[in-house]
Amino acid sequence: MKRIMLFLVTNIAVILVLSIVMRLLGVDSILDQSGTGLNYYNLLVFAALFGFGGSLISLAMSKWTAKRLTGARVISSPQNDSQAWLLETVRNLASRAGIGMPEVAVFDSPSPNAFATGMNRNKSLVAVSTGLLRRMNRDEVEAVLGHEVSHVANGDMVTLTLIQGVVNTFVIFLSRVVGHVVDRVVLKNEEGHGIGFFVTTIVAQIVFGILASVIVLWFSRQREFRADAGGARLAGREKMISALEKLKAGAQEPLPDQMSAFGISGKPATRGLKMLFMSHPPLDDRIAALKGQAGF
Repeated sequence: MKRIMLFLVTNIAVILVLSIVMRLLGVDSILDQSGTGLNYYNLLVFAALFGFGGSLISLAMSKWTAKRLTGARVISSPQNDSQAWLLETVRNLASRAGIGMPEVAVFDSPSPNAFATGMNRNKSLVAVSTGLLRRMNRDEVEAVLGHEVSHVANGDMVTLTLIQGVVNTFVIFLSRVVGHVVDRVVLKNEEGHGIGFFVTTIVAQIVFGILASVIVLWFSRQREFRADAGGARLAGREKMISALEKLKAGAQEPLPDQMSAFGISGKPATRGLKMLFMSHPPLDDRIAALKGQAGF
């Protein structure tokens, strides 16, 4: 969950920084019609440009960022039987999923975990932890790899980016509308946009950004169910269930904040309102969903 929360907080921070820079440079004036009202068309274009910009840049850098944050080492040529098996297994899974062969990497972590990332489904990255290779048997590792390959095949990274871009756009748009209303109606400012507009816009961006994160996190939870189902189809349902049971039984050390939403498991299960801010469904729910599915 930490990764997705930091991703969302980073997006909010980027929007705030851009707002300040645009304000200082006077670019916000394109949103003002003769100092008396907002040009909503220009505002929407402005919001979409900056709303999608940060998300697309993050996606383009995702593989590089993942390697840097986790210290993942790409297997260019296998040095032992385990690495050779990993490459061959991912190759088979990718072929069955209809995607190009991903880069395969291993990162040092005592906790069993894995992630997939990349902006192109045919040029992605799949990485597993040393803890995963030590604690799980090959059937379970295959299921985890199937889960991650399914994320790639489903286009989850791209879809998450697009959803984040959309919510960013509305956050920027609505926060400026609120700022304009407060500046004109509440503060009675009639000469351009004053400090009231600037401060209110910043506060509104934070509030709307937090609310928008609920949408992104809901999608993140749904995609985990789909990736579990994909892993079950590619590797076998019993293998996928066994892998999730193993994750449930062991203590989990999360991935670095910027990567944990793309990992195989999230934080320990929670209920109530906290569930709205989880990137992964509880493992019990994921296991129950697989046990209730047929047709694999």
